[in-house]
Formats: sequence, C-alpha cells, structure tokens
Amino acid sequence: QAGTTPQAMRVETVRREQPKLGRNEPCPCGSGRKYKACCGAA
Repeated sequence: QAGTTPQAMRVETVRREQPKLGRNEPCPCGSGRKYKACCGAA
C-alpha cells in the first residue's frame, strides 16, 4: 500500500486477564450454568 510505513502496519498483541472460556465451560459468574446458556448467550 502506497504511503504506509512498517510502523503504521504494526499490530499490537492483545493480552487477556483470564484464559479464554469455551462455550461449554461453566460460567464464571457462579451460576453453575454453561457459559453459552448464561452470560455468553448474547
């Protein structure tokens, strides 16, 4: 792409505070339900 520098195209790595949750894992809110049926049902 014309006019861009390597610094402008640099992508920053995103770090999570907690490990990624699977949709079938227990919900972290403490309800005891699966994440996909609780807080992940958006």
